[in-house]
Amino acid sequence: MADDTGIEALIDLMARLPGLGPRSARRAVLVLLKKRAQLMAPLAQAMAEVALTARDCQTCGNIGTTDTCAICADPRRATGEICVVEDVADLWAMERGQAFKGRYHVLGGTLSALDAIGPDDLRIPRLAARVADEHIREVILALNATVDGQTTAHYIADVLAPSGVQVTSLAQGVPIGGELDYLDDGTIGAALKARRRF
Repeated sequence: MADDTGIEALIDLMARLPGLGPRSARRAVLVLLKKRAQLMAPLAQAMAEVALTARDCQTCGNIGTTDTCAICADPRRATGEICVVEDVADLWAMERGQAFKGRYHVLGGTLSALDAIGPDDLRIPRLAARVADEHIREVILALNATVDGQTTAHYIADVLAPSGVQVTSLAQGVPIGGELDYLDDGTIGAALKARRRF
């Protein structure tokens, strides 16, 4: 156990990160301390720089270092399609797959009566404005298959209905390489409903 209050404070801060408990944080800090010059100093410098420069994209809600993120600034991404996601982590996951070539809209969460999160707490009004302003043809709802995610998807579809834009959602069901024995009942049910001609 470290005696230095600065080291303990660092361990406590690291333990607040998702996926790290006190023991994992302690191990991570120990590695950083052992490699101060190669790892800790560059990490501290990068974190300080990002803390000063990171900001939300004014258009879509992505995180970057300018008021307009690289995706929104890229004219090749103006395909007339917007993919709606709950948060930036979902956007980054979609980008990892490199399958979607349009632009995004980050809601900042989902509707939740229990948490008192309504439409005005999310970027839903901004989405409706973008559909009109950017002449969007299709809005792809890439929201999680949870009750709150599906409630949000239905709400967005209702809000956008008067605009005449096509609203679609990601397919749900059996993943590539998935075995039926390991899937839950909801996934199997969704796969059956979304079946298509072979």
